[in-house]
Amino acid sequence: MANRMKRRTPGSTRRDFLRLVCRGTAAAALLGPAAWANRRERDNKTSGRNIILVLSDDHRYDFLGFLPQAPTFLETPNLDRMAQQGAHLVNAFVSTSLCSPSRASILTGRYMHHHRIVDNQRPEPPGTVFFPQYLQQAGYQTAFIGKWHMGEERDGPRPGFDYWASFKGQGEYVDPVLNINGRRQQFQGYTTDVLTDRALDWLKTGRDQQRPFFLYLSHKAVHYPFQPAPRHAGRYAQSPIVRPETMANTEENYQTQPHWVRERRYSIHGVDHMETGPYDNDPVPSFDDLYHQYCETLHGLDENLGRVLSYLDESGLSRSTLVIYMGDNGFALGEHGFYDKRDAFEESIRIPMLAYAPGWIKPGTQVTPMVQNIDIAPTLLEAAGVPVPPQAGMDGRSFVPLLRGETTSWRDHILYEYHWEWNFPATPTVFALRTERYKYIFYHGVWDYDGFYDLQTDPHERHNLISVPAFRDQIEALKKQLFDELEASGGLDIPVPRPAGERLDQRKNK
Repeated sequence: MANRMKRRTPGSTRRDFLRLVCRGTAAAALLGPAAWANRRERDNKTSGRNIILVLSDDHRYDFLGFLPQAPTFLETPNLDRMAQQGAHLVNAFVSTSLCSPSRASILTGRYMHHHRIVDNQRPEPPGTVFFPQYLQQAGYQTAFIGKWHMGEERDGPRPGFDYWASFKGQGEYVDPVLNINGRRQQFQGYTTDVLTDRALDWLKTGRDQQRPFFLYLSHKAVHYPFQPAPRHAGRYAQSPIVRPETMANTEENYQTQPHWVRERRYSIHGVDHMETGPYDNDPVPSFDDLYHQYCETLHGLDENLGRVLSYLDESGLSRSTLVIYMGDNGFALGEHGFYDKRDAFEESIRIPMLAYAPGWIKPGTQVTPMVQNIDIAPTLLEAAGVPVPPQAGMDGRSFVPLLRGETTSWRDHILYEYHWEWNFPATPTVFALRTERYKYIFYHGVWDYDGFYDLQTDPHERHNLISVPAFRDQIEALKKQLFDELEASGGLDIPVPRPAGERLDQRKNK
């Protein structure tokens, strides 16, 4: 059980490198990319695991059927199976809770302030290098299928992938148009099913069966507006909903919170933007409908995950394949009066993460140290036996030792950042530092309170302790640590991008 957390000690970076070498990557560390690829050819490419990364959109961390806090009616048998037969990374986080920045962090292993993809409107900067490019150099076949989302109007192939099947921007839930290796093609059916069909086709007939592979299956589901598969529409419509306590518009919930938190209730991402009458032309459904449709859409996603796992088991590929499932960011469903993400509250920054590799990961493993999306790239490279090139500049580190139940030094806090968007102005720029117990949040550009929460005594972050004298020294220490780390890595250089896309800035009257 990888449930011990240690502070990183001086020299741990070198020990981590030596551990990596001992795992069989010494040759890769000494050889150049071409020579290493040739070595893998001579070895019949058996030195690295096959890898499948399944990414969902807006799947919050606690909506997994096996968790006691999940809705009692939610059915996720395949996600449950991954946890039972593999590993559940209990404390998984993103470094930015927004689609494009988070996806860029997954693909580069870097914080947003390093990869510079700060919103959903623009494509990746020229010269951006994604970790599948290193897998290609090492002889892997690579495929991307699904939602890319970095650049709303671009759906063409990106570097690092031998096979490409994607769509523009958010795409559609029904009858998607996919760009297949540079040519657009219309498909009939529910998009989650269609993307899984493409993935299975590639696994069965679209690749060289003698070479290792990396498949990145990136779903549109469960992104808003939630649209379940027709076969699941209304499945949970009559199921009772337990609304979060912090959803109530009461003084108890807001008396210590920053002013912007209460104001967001009335914005496009707030619950009081709903249910205001038929004359508002409001596109947002009732809260109950929103909640039920989210769960129904998630159930369809789980169903398709099961199709992939079943094929791996039936074909025998499971024994040589690592499957990672994760969300690109969290999603509030009523907490603090929100629906959406972006902020630094737990429902926004925490994600589900599961790993499945029979014979390689012990069934029922629980990984409790805090991992982030920036750790995915180095983790998958280590699983493939491919070293992280020094020029990659990755901020994350491999959690393979945690999956394997080994003791290793690890971080004792995570860093979070989000930059205010012209398109969705209700959430300010956010910088946060979260430890195992405490969270400090700094809001930039607004005249308001910052945040400080004791996650042990107040897991729902209902009571902001920022003005409590007893915590003054602790708050100042975390504030200094946050800004020291941001300054040291260039995180205080905040870009101001040219406005682009649609601005959704209307706020309902109270």
